[in-house]
Amino acid sequence: MSSELFNANPTVFSSAKSHSSRITEYSAQSLWLRDQDDDSDTENEDTELEEIDQDEIFDLIRTIYDPEHPNTLEELRVVSAPQIIVGRNHVKVEFTPTVPHCGMSTLIGLSIRVRLLRSLPSRYKVDIYVKPGSHQSEHSVNKQLNDKERVAAALENPPLVDTVEKCLAKASSTTFQLV
Repeated sequence: MSSELFNANPTVFSSAKSHSSRITEYSAQSLWLRDQDDDSDTENEDTELEEIDQDEIFDLIRTIYDPEHPNTLEELRVVSAPQIIVGRNHVKVEFTPTVPHCGMSTLIGLSIRVRLLRSLPSRYKVDIYVKPGSHQSEHSVNKQLNDKERVAAALENPPLVDTVEKCLAKASSTTFQLV
């Protein structure tokens, strides 16, 4: 990674500090989804699945740290609850880069995807998008973030994985998993 900052002086806002009641503390996991042999969160077919809402998704991603700055995505207003749409088994997250030429947009989107893959039940499809009109390479960034093969290739790149882990690990004391 280059030592050049894409946004040397971002605007920082205070965070709301509210958390959903349906989330529990999350311990560190690997980048990949839960083991196939792990039966700890299998659902009983007779049990009605409780839906996840926008605020619960926001609680999961608000504490991810920006790769360039010592601030969370919430503090930089990169993510907010209104930018999240939750359907029956689908989650769409829009995020707003701090500057239109942000070179960290794909890394931020990848960090959001990894956090949600680790935290949400496997029945959820996750789409991550840059807010329309907020980035000069919006189409390219969106294509990278939502292409399974590109995401898988990125997660096989050790330096990139290390950077994602750092963005997620800084917030490990306030990271959550939905149950």
